[in-house]
Amino acid sequence: MNSILSAAGLSKSYGAAPALQNVTLEIPAGGTVGLLGPNGSGKSTFIKLAMGMLQPTSGEIFIDGKKPGVETKRITAYLPDANFLTEWMTVGQMMDYCADFFADFSKDKARAMLSRLAIGEKQRIRTLSKGNKEKVSLILTMARDARLYILDEPIAGVDPAARDYILDTVLANRAEGSTVLLCTHLIYDVQNVLTQAVFLNRGTIALNANVADLCAQEGKPLDEIFKEMFRW
Repeated sequence: MNSILSAAGLSKSYGAAPALQNVTLEIPAGGTVGLLGPNGSGKSTFIKLAMGMLQPTSGEIFIDGKKPGVETKRITAYLPDANFLTEWMTVGQMMDYCADFFADFSKDKARAMLSRLAIGEKQRIRTLSKGNKEKVSLILTMARDARLYILDEPIAGVDPAARDYILDTVLANRAEGSTVLLCTHLIYDVQNVLTQAVFLNRGTIALNANVADLCAQEGKPLDEIFKEMFRW
């Protein structure tokens, strides 16, 4: 199976402090992959390298065989860990903005997801609750017909009901045959939707495995394996 995301000897340092060290990784197309680790393990650095927001100190990273750039951004939908919505805009204006920027953005798909939340297109972003802002951000991301969805801490800071909504929305609205990369430290909440788990620890890969095979081999759920590995 072809890899949608791969890295070879990937390292990134901030001054003298290494954030990633010699990461080599292959993520096949079509799965739901967890990039998992405690805070400070290098997850967000890896994602920013994949999105071309940072340059590696050494090594290489590829999306669909290409280095991060204009071509890879056309096939990658990215949900950052910080709010990207423009406060003075309406929800509809944000949809128009995304449709202008991304050729694969579907307003119909976005409207269908918004209707389930009873959020109107004329509502201004600044009037939405924190939870609804996060849901709108997710909707705008998942309304793209992308080949790769990269979601950085999508369920951090929200209540359990919102976490369920977010995961259900991701699974129900991803493009057919696409890959989802979920970056999170909340393993219990995502373990049942993952096909592959990559554990990062202090910038290195501590584990990379098929989730079903790993859990069957260890005889325990993924969150318990994670806690034992990191001694939580």
